[in-house]
Amino acid sequence: MSSTLQAEAPPRPDRKLPMSALLALSTAVFITSLTETLPAGVLPGMSADLGVSESATGQTVTIYAIGTALTAIPLTAATSGWRRKRLLLTAMAGFAVANTVTAVSSNYLLTMGARFVAGVAAGLAWALLAGYARRMAPVHLQGRAIAIAMAGIPIALSLGVPAGTFVGQVLGWQAAFWIMTGLTVVLLAWITAAVPDYPGQTAQGRPPMLRALAVPGVTPVLFVTLVFVLAHTILYAYVAAFLDRIGMGGSTDLVLLVFGIASLASIWIVGAQINRHLRALTIAATVLVGAAAAGLALLSGSPAAVYLTAALWGLGWGGVPTLLQTAAGDAGGESADAAQAMLVTLWNVAMAGGGVVGGVLLDALGPMALPWSVPVLAIPVLLVVLAARAHAFPSHRPSLTP
Repeated sequence: MSSTLQAEAPPRPDRKLPMSALLALSTAVFITSLTETLPAGVLPGMSADLGVSESATGQTVTIYAIGTALTAIPLTAATSGWRRKRLLLTAMAGFAVANTVTAVSSNYLLTMGARFVAGVAAGLAWALLAGYARRMAPVHLQGRAIAIAMAGIPIALSLGVPAGTFVGQVLGWQAAFWIMTGLTVVLLAWITAAVPDYPGQTAQGRPPMLRALAVPGVTPVLFVTLVFVLAHTILYAYVAAFLDRIGMGGSTDLVLLVFGIASLASIWIVGAQINRHLRALTIAATVLVGAAAAGLALLSGSPAAVYLTAALWGLGWGGVPTLLQTAAGDAGGESADAAQAMLVTLWNVAMAGGGVVGGVLLDALGPMALPWSVPVLAIPVLLVVLAARAHAFPSHRPSLTP
């Protein structure tokens, strides 16, 4: 245990979860996720006002992921001594600034710069949020605390993007980003009032970032993160093209709604069971996502089957961020912050890579190749999870073993 954590009073086993603070973190996760994906929902109007093609406007999502991937590790190292609340407020203020500039900009290069800043803010936030949630909770409720914080992801994807798209259609795409700024300002006040503060790490208690790679269990978790997120993104990024190919292009929003609702159910299940069953849940998630993708390919002629497989996909995927961030935190020990920063970096590398690989598959082999790529990539993920039973994905979480 690091010197930072030793300085804190250990949470009492009977202490309840600080729900207001955790919901503030979940809102922060919602803002980071929705800021990343919102341009996809307002692409035509944004493209017209910026005076560039839709494909060029789509790169506002890519530059966000690049900003996160390039800066998460160095900025996490540079700010590891900061008090946690100050760092969280700084990261979220970055979103307020970036979304405001995006809303008022009519210049493509300025917009891309703002999106890069948003990605940098996301790198800081993502490396911080899971560990923050863990520190708020007693040991036996840490997994549930992370699940509550991570619930912002499926809410953003299933409800936030459709709502942002609707606002963009009715009031203009700029209004969607102004609303994001307003929500972030409210969140800054909420964090100030409700989220407890914790110290950062002293220079003496701060292990070098790359040392985390030598900690048993960290490398397998990072490998699973990279390949699992890559597999998911290849299909998710181009699911509209796949659905259009099978004659369900007009139902993309409903399919994604089913996926999102199932993801929320997954978050709840993982939150309730992760403290005792992290390994089993990770195995189940891998199998479910791989099987659901294969089902999409094999049963694409039946709309009912497509909705069912979308539900299974969401049920498998929704809890994955919680599972992987918990596994990284457990395996990392004193290097947990470094492990989280690497996880965030690889997550965004995988998202960017999924867009590229999915595009290549789409052009070379057609939409039906997309779902088949998922079980192919799920196989090495499953093998690593099964093999890494000592440290990365143990049968019993180390922090809970008597």
